[in-house]
Amino acid sequence: MTLTQMAVDILTTSDPHLKVLKSKDYSDRWFASNMSDQRLEIGNTKPPSQPSRPKNPLLLPPRNMPKRKYGTEKGRIALLHAIAHIELNAVDLHWDIIARFADVEMPNGYYDDWVKAAQEESKHFSLLCERLEAMGSYYGDLPAHAGMWSSAEETSEDFLGRLAIVPMVLEARGLDVTPGMIKLFEKINDNETVKTLELIYAEEVGHVAFGSKWFHFLCGRHNKDPKIVFHELVNKYFKSSLKPPFNDEKRAEAGIPLDFYWPIAIS
Repeated sequence: MTLTQMAVDILTTSDPHLKVLKSKDYSDRWFASNMSDQRLEIGNTKPPSQPSRPKNPLLLPPRNMPKRKYGTEKGRIALLHAIAHIELNAVDLHWDIIARFADVEMPNGYYDDWVKAAQEESKHFSLLCERLEAMGSYYGDLPAHAGMWSSAEETSEDFLGRLAIVPMVLEARGLDVTPGMIKLFEKINDNETVKTLELIYAEEVGHVAFGSKWFHFLCGRHNKDPKIVFHELVNKYFKSSLKPPFNDEKRAEAGIPLDFYWPIAIS
C-alpha cells in the first residue's frame, strides 16, 4: 500500500477503535519503511470529502449541544467525551492532509510530521477512552459537535488555508484551554486524567508546530509574507473570532508569533 492508500483506508473506516488501530499500524509501517531500503511510496489516492463515522455519537449542531457544568461528575465525563471527539477528528484531519494535497511536491519530512501527529492523536483518543470507561462511560455515549469537519471541507482545495486554520487556529486553541482542564481534574485528585491531559498538552505543541513549519515553508516557496497570508486566510475561512486569553508562551514554542493572532483578535 502507498501512504495515501493507507490514509484513505483510515478515513473510510467508520468504527473509531478500528480507525485508531489502523492509524497506529500504518504509522508503524511508514516509519519502519524509512529505516529500510524500501521506503513506502506516497501515492496519489484521493480522500473522501468526509470521513466515515459510526452511528454513535449523535452529531449535533454546536447550538444544540447540551450545556454541562464541569464541576460535576457528569460534566467532567462530558468534557472528556468532547476532547475524545476532537482527538478522533484530529486523526482524520492529519491523514486527510497527507492524501488531499499529495499532488503538491513536498519533502519527505512533511509526511513524517503528519504521520507522527496522526499516530499521537490515535494514542490520545485511546487514552481518553480508557478514562471514560474508568468513569463508567464510553465514546459514543453522549452527543458530539457536528461542526468539526467544516473547516476541512472549506479548505479542501487550499493547502495554505488548511495549514492556517486547522493546526494554527483550531489546534492552537487547544494550547490555550488545556491548562484549565488540567486544573479541573487536579482539584479532584484525578491523577490518571491529569497525566493523560498533560501528555496531550505536550504533544499538541508539536502538532501546531508542524502546521506553522509547513505554512512558512509554502509561503517561502511562493515568496509570500506568512503573517499577511495568515491574516487573509483566517479572515476568509475562520467563521468565528480569535478571542483571548491566549497561551502566548506555548504558541511561541509552536512557532506562532504574537503578531500573527493578536492584531486580528477580538477583545
